[in-house]
Amino acid sequence: MTEQPGDAASAVTVVPVQGTPAPPPRRVPHGLGSPLGPADAEAKVQGTHPYTADLWAEGLLWAAVLRSPHPHARIVSLDTSAATAMPGVRAVVTHEDVDGDGGLGRTAGDRPALASEVVRYHGEPVAAVAADHPGTARLAAAAIAVEYEVLDPVTDPEKSFRAPAIHPDGNVVRHIPLRHGDPSVTGEVVVEGVYRIGRQDPAPVGAEAGLAVPRPDGGVEVYAGSTDPHGDRDRLAACLGLAAEQVKMYVTGVPGALADREDLGFQVPLALLAIRTGCPVKLAASREESFLGHAHRHPTLLRYWHHADASGRLVKVEAQLLMDAGAYADDSPEALAAAVALAAGPYRVPNAVIDGWAVRTNNPPSGYVRGEGALQVCAAHEGQMDRLAARLGIDPGELRARNVLGTGDPLPTGQAVTCPAPVAELLTAVRNAPMPALPKDGPVEDWLLPGGPDGAADPAAVRRGVGYALGMVHMLGAEGTDEVSTATVKVEGTVATVLCAAVETGQGFATLARQIVQDVLGVEEVHVAPVDTDQPPAGPGGRGRHTWVSGGAVERAAKMVRTQLLQPLAAKFGMSAELLSIADGKITSYDGVLSTTVAEALEGKELWATAQCRPHPTEPLNEAGQGDAFVGLGFAAVRAVVDVDVELGAVRVVEMAIAQDVGRVLNPRQLRARIEAGITQGVGAALTEHLRVARGVVRRPDLAGYALPTALDAPDVRIVKIVEERDVVAPFGAKSGVSAVPLVVSPAAVAAAVRAATGRPVNRLPIRPQMAVSPAPGRTE
Repeated sequence: MTEQPGDAASAVTVVPVQGTPAPPPRRVPHGLGSPLGPADAEAKVQGTHPYTADLWAEGLLWAAVLRSPHPHARIVSLDTSAATAMPGVRAVVTHEDVDGDGGLGRTAGDRPALASEVVRYHGEPVAAVAADHPGTARLAAAAIAVEYEVLDPVTDPEKSFRAPAIHPDGNVVRHIPLRHGDPSVTGEVVVEGVYRIGRQDPAPVGAEAGLAVPRPDGGVEVYAGSTDPHGDRDRLAACLGLAAEQVKMYVTGVPGALADREDLGFQVPLALLAIRTGCPVKLAASREESFLGHAHRHPTLLRYWHHADASGRLVKVEAQLLMDAGAYADDSPEALAAAVALAAGPYRVPNAVIDGWAVRTNNPPSGYVRGEGALQVCAAHEGQMDRLAARLGIDPGELRARNVLGTGDPLPTGQAVTCPAPVAELLTAVRNAPMPALPKDGPVEDWLLPGGPDGAADPAAVRRGVGYALGMVHMLGAEGTDEVSTATVKVEGTVATVLCAAVETGQGFATLARQIVQDVLGVEEVHVAPVDTDQPPAGPGGRGRHTWVSGGAVERAAKMVRTQLLQPLAAKFGMSAELLSIADGKITSYDGVLSTTVAEALEGKELWATAQCRPHPTEPLNEAGQGDAFVGLGFAAVRAVVDVDVELGAVRVVEMAIAQDVGRVLNPRQLRARIEAGITQGVGAALTEHLRVARGVVRRPDLAGYALPTALDAPDVRIVKIVEERDVVAPFGAKSGVSAVPLVVSPAAVAAAVRAATGRPVNRLPIRPQMAVSPAPGRTE
């Protein structure tokens, strides 16, 4: 066998032919800015990565949850005797077994773990069973006899204001009346629009699962795909009537995380059953249970009036936003604050009158889904910009360019935009990007028509449309949220370990942590320890906060270890440690006197440090909707190109061109993946994803009834520009939430492109086929 240079199996040194330069040694990319891949990618692709549904324990029991078949009903009686008497059933728990007084929901604990007197939404948990076999558990749950007095459900958010209270706290979760500038100002031109945004589901690849193991002290250990293990532990302990130290959360593999990982809808009954039986208890939800059990994006009704002068400059924005919170508050106060604050979009608006409400209904629960609040208002304010452009006869891209927000401009909340806001640059980039080829440039048989390769589209009925959208999202928590994370970095020999309770949900934190340590300390082998609640808290994983807060904590801890490493070396040569640098595995001084390898300097040493990162504080919005509520903002511009069959209403997204500001690219490989994923999810929100509900009852809670975009639906994504203008207050200068911004802006861009192709108003998401059919000649809309 001939040995090849660089062959890992080779034990022979290869001497190159004279005159031929030796091949450079292979070097695995590492450090910030390198395209480092996820450490767990291979295991996930091969199916060996351990998710919660794969866990097993000696003496394992199986759990099943009984859920309400009604969206609103009073529980008259509940009889568990038939279930308890079934062979193999070990325990049945109801609300009477919930000893604590805590409630579910991260920001408002108004949702009971198990319904007691009233059920308020279809699928609300009522009781749970533990049995020797999963089939037995399901049969026992079905055998629980519940007598309901069915009540009229409140399902229209507009009627919720006048309807009888469905919750002791009333039907209005929050009202924000924002007033900015002079509310009495009017423009020379006014356009009005009404928009409706549907109920998008997170639809995780893996449905919820959990394993609870009882502890000798009467506590419990819970293994679950949590994104906020310490918050979950504290709420779980409150519901169980236990001290926090009696509950321990272990984070297992998280198969993607949005709202479906943000509540304790199944963990409380699971823990109750484990404590009651003294045995490990496991639950693996079906797809139907997953749809019924977790929160969804807030369906929202939006009414807008945009005022402008004759040249198209915005004078005032008026808006009324109505968000359907479902039966419980959960994260609705936060979502509403984001919607109201961002309601005018990334534009200079000197005057604004914006009222926002989140109200309770007997519809499925709404909660945190990526881009909450921002996606809904983006679709509306961009629809308004298209209406205004049409009224004034101005190109839609040009109208936007005349009004874009910039660094230093105020938001309608009065907060100045102090972070980089290169909105004009982003818009210019997508406007100047080359257009994709037209179908007529190729043979007819190769055309990709709306409806798919075997669809019924007629090439003669296909119209191409181009639409633009600008949008923004806020980063981290808002309105006084205490964002803090703690991390420890340990180095022993040439191997580093990061301990941080920031959960890897697919956003790339584990990879980022490795890169940070590699960059700061010059070591290549870096491991990220599994997460549990014995570690200091790092907070929840939403809004890309772990890039900023937890990444910042890792960087600070690594720099402290760096100082421990360099100070003894510097002291030997009578210089400051700041005069030493680490690069390519070597430590060198500014004058070249000192030069050694990191491996040599670390030999025989064990170094470690713990650090925290806490961004600058924010404040709640006041009674006029004013205040510095956000740590920072991220922006993007998207141009959508679509083909529409104007007879059938079928839409094909040909290309999505995006320009985005990210502060600094930390990993180009992951950045592209996150942008493409966000755009694809946005296309789903624009065209197909809608959880159908009729009078509070979820229809077709499965992946046949809920249409996710497939690989055939995913558009070509053209990243035309990445603006790296570092945010000076962010660790590494990088903005977080790089996948949320494309998701927020993409649906608005697709809607704009369908408007351009059809001439229809397109004021609903997802876009229904009848909305994309061009009017017949002589027909008025």
